[in-house]
Amino acid sequence: MLPFNFKTKMLQAGKYVLHILFPRTCFSCNKDLPYDRKGPLCASCEDGLTLPGPLICQRCGVVLKSGGAHCFHCRASKGEKFKCKIIRSACNYNQFSQGLIHALKYQGVDYVAPYMGEFMASRFSLFAELADVNLVIPVPLHKTRLKKRGYNQSELIARAFCKKTNFPCNFTSLVRVRDTDSQTKLGRKERIANMNGAFAVKNAPSVKGKVILLIDDVATTGSTLEACAQALRQAGAKRVMAYTFARES
Repeated sequence: MLPFNFKTKMLQAGKYVLHILFPRTCFSCNKDLPYDRKGPLCASCEDGLTLPGPLICQRCGVVLKSGGAHCFHCRASKGEKFKCKIIRSACNYNQFSQGLIHALKYQGVDYVAPYMGEFMASRFSLFAELADVNLVIPVPLHKTRLKKRGYNQSELIARAFCKKTNFPCNFTSLVRVRDTDSQTKLGRKERIANMNGAFAVKNAPSVKGKVILLIDDVATTGSTLEACAQALRQAGAKRVMAYTFARES
């Protein structure tokens, strides 16, 4: 039997050879990653995954550049109408997070999802307002888009997040019943209208009385998360909050 140290050195040598033949590059700056770098970003770009803030809206989590407690859309009685009570994000949507999100959603690079979910888990304790969650649900894809993409990126992120946090996760009760248009080129009002009635709960007892945390890749206006929350609350969920990998400003 080979000594343990010899085996370790052989494995390291193998990784180095693979790196020479098939170099990995950072998903943000495209520079070569060190052969022993585990994540999909170089150390410098990973440092660029900054928390939203320092001041954010207490409900939707958007950065408040001029201060205050709430953004225009969530202030005073406006905030009471929302079913998704809190939205928080692990990092800003910027040049460093964008490469990961685009690779996952549009380029079929599903292996970055565990990194994103684990990253979210590593920062989850920063958000004490989410601490009473007892069930995680990823934002679902419509079956047509799921078939085209091959996976639901939010589900992959949620699986990694729950593995690290030990939260129970429900992947089947919340479903997307309408194949909505892409949100990327729509304004705020159009996004809200586009998501109206897009989701439903097919197993109400599984969510009844639960404090649910929705998981998604990006929060922009929060219209998708709000539509999910409306369906969950109608099915008897006690409270719905959301946690995303990134937050657009």
